[in-house]
This record gives sequence, structure tokens and C-alpha cells, in this order.
Amino acid sequence: MTEEQRRWLVTLKQAKRGLIRQREAAVELDITERHVRRLIAGLREVGDRVVVHGLRGQPSNRRIAEAQRQKAIEVLSGEVYAGFGPTLAMEHLREQHQIAVSKETLRQWMMEAKLWRGKGAKASRPHLWRPRRSRFGELVQWDTSEHDWLEGRGEKLYLIAMIDDATSRLLARFVRHDSTAENMRLLWSYLEKHGRPAAFYTDKASLFRTAERRRREEPGVDQDAVEMPPTQIARALRELGIVWIAAHSPQAKGRVERNFGTAQDRLVKGMRVAGVTTLEQANRYLEKKYLPWWNRTLTVAPACAEDAHRPLGERVNLAEVLSHVETRQVDNGYTLRLNGQRYRITGRSMPTGLRQAAVRVEWRLDGSIAVRYQERYLTIEPCAGAPQPARAQTPPKLPRTGSQRRSDWNQKFDLKKAPPVWMAARSSGYRRPEVG
Repeated sequence: MTEEQRRWLVTLKQAKRGLIRQREAAVELDITERHVRRLIAGLREVGDRVVVHGLRGQPSNRRIAEAQRQKAIEVLSGEVYAGFGPTLAMEHLREQHQIAVSKETLRQWMMEAKLWRGKGAKASRPHLWRPRRSRFGELVQWDTSEHDWLEGRGEKLYLIAMIDDATSRLLARFVRHDSTAENMRLLWSYLEKHGRPAAFYTDKASLFRTAERRRREEPGVDQDAVEMPPTQIARALRELGIVWIAAHSPQAKGRVERNFGTAQDRLVKGMRVAGVTTLEQANRYLEKKYLPWWNRTLTVAPACAEDAHRPLGERVNLAEVLSHVETRQVDNGYTLRLNGQRYRITGRSMPTGLRQAAVRVEWRLDGSIAVRYQERYLTIEPCAGAPQPARAQTPPKLPRTGSQRRSDWNQKFDLKKAPPVWMAARSSGYRRPEVG
């Protein structure tokens, strides 16, 4: 019997003996007078057990059948569901096995079957969270995660993700290499879908910033920072009018880091169940299953309904901006060299001032090459280079034979073991000529 039930029993016995009125007992127990009279009548019949619920110790009418519990445990004991938590397991049981059970009930089942171990609360110091940005598109966090996404079933993959700071809306893609080209392809998809955000928030990786090279003995504390040329992505963001902000630590861009933590658990296990083994299958599962679930479940409404994205406009050419850009100089013959191959500028109307001028060369994501002078694109075609002078061929050296062989008279000569020069001269019969 609980302490609350003992308090009820004392009040009911006082009302039964007439020490207090039934109205006072009802007010004290926060029940009606009719229920007080019912409890007093039961007190005369069954005694103190009147305050104990009549169904205590009996199975609940809402209890799940034991066969359904056994089926759920049998499914979750499979190798494919190893490491699943109660929340993720509940969703897979409902969607794929038609077993509807609450998360807390399933947690108890999994703990009894030793498929899940509860985690105790950890005492930690309070963390001051940075408030979200107020508008969608005001700040977008951008990063790449290296992980065994296919758990050894296929090739190594990288996950590039962009997540909005105000709403947690996510855009991601699996790639084979964390390269500038692959990051530009995802940036292209983001710009076509949402427009130009106000700022991107990334780490200080070499894709986004060119680091100054210093010697070990010159840490650069007392030296002025040298302005380095921008990377290809930094140049593209500058041409698009998008601000780039560098994070000083992984914790600073915690929203995208926590997204990777969720993906390394849920996404990995979901692809395991779906039998994903290739890059194409991984991206298909990502676009059809994981991203819709994320954007439907984990996103929030921004504080301000205004969209901070700006339209691309007619003047923005993504193929031109999102490319590898370098500068080349045109020689007097209207040719220039690209990757070891010489190209000739062709066309009927040749712009003036093109000789010895600097042109912009764009290696685009589709593999094509474009050359621009000022605001005009030029037509180029590969041409044969200048003829190289033929090198004189030297005749091969033939082995010496017969009289051409070198003498071996000094092969065993040792200067340390040889006699002094004056002794060798005397033994040879040499006489110094007499002077005068």
C-alpha cells in the first residue's frame, strides 16, 4: 500500500466514525461526496482493501500479445538489425514488419532480451547554444564526412552535406572523392534548388582556403599575414556574391557535425537493411528515403518567414562560375598552351588587342574548355606545335677487342706499398747529371 492510499484510508475511517463530515472528506480527497459514500460502504465490506484498485495484479486489457513480442524480438535479433536503438527499431518494425509498438515498450523488450543497454544520465556543465539564424538561407553550414558508409560492402564513399542554420533543411550527396569538382556539383544543385544564400559556413580545409606556407622555425607570430590567392571554390563564391565564413573548430559548426552523427547511425543502418552496395544505390536511398525523412521530421520553422536566398538571375552562368579557372597569355601567333597542348584562336572577327593579352581559361565540370577575353568567349581548336629539331644520334660504343684493349700494367699497383721515388730511380740506373 502506498503512502497516498494510507492517507485516503485515514480520511475514510474518520468520515465513517463521524469525526468529519463526508463533504469535508470529499474536499480533502478531491472527489465527490457520492464516491466517498461508495468507499465507506466498501470499507465495511472488504476492509482496508477498498483503497486498492481492483485490477491490481491482473494483466492489463491493453497488454500486447506475447506472440507479437516474441516476433519483434526475433526480428531484431537478426544480424541486419545489430546496433539498432529503440526509436529506429520501432520505425522499421512498423514499416517493414507491420508490428506497431511504442518506443518505450520496445525499449523494455530490447533491454530484457539484452539487445539494448540503457544509458545513464551524465552530469555535464551547461552549454550555451548559439541562437539559430532567423531566416532560411541566411547561413548554410557545409562540410564533408569520411566514414565507412557501406560497412565494407562496396567502395569507399564520402558524404558532402549542406544544412541550413535556421531550419535544419538538409541537402547531401555521396561522392567517391572529396574534391573541388564534387563539392562544386553539390553547390550547383543547391543553387538551382534554393538560389544564392547569404553566407556559407565551412572549416578551413584546403578546398576553401589557401594556407600560407612557413618554415618550422618561423611560426609567423610576429609576421604580417600574406594574402594568398583564393581557391577555386572561394573564387566561385566571390563571383556569386556569397560570403564565406571559416569556423575555428568543429564545435562551431555543430549543426552539420550532429547531422553526420545521425547519418552515421541511421543512414548506415538503413542502407544495410536495404542492401545498398554501390554509389548509385547509396545516392538513390539518400534521395528517396533519408533526406525526405530528415526534412519532414527534424526541420523547424524559421523565426522569420522571409527567405534570405537571392535568385540567380539571367547574368549568372553556373557553368562559367563553377569551373576551374586559370589565366593564360596569348602569343603573337594567336595561340596558347593548355595542359601541354597548343590551341589556336580561330574566328572571322578577332578582337583587337588580343596579342600578348591575358585570357581567362575555364575547365568546366562537363569536361569542356572555354576561353574568355574580357566579356567575349573565343573559339579555339588544337593545333600542331612548332617542329622540334631532330637530335643527333650518337653511335653506340663497341667493346674493345685485340690491340684496342687497355693495358693492365697498373691494375695491382699500390702507392702505399711502393718504394720511395729516389729508390725507384736508383734501381732503374738513372744518374743525376753533374752540373758545371
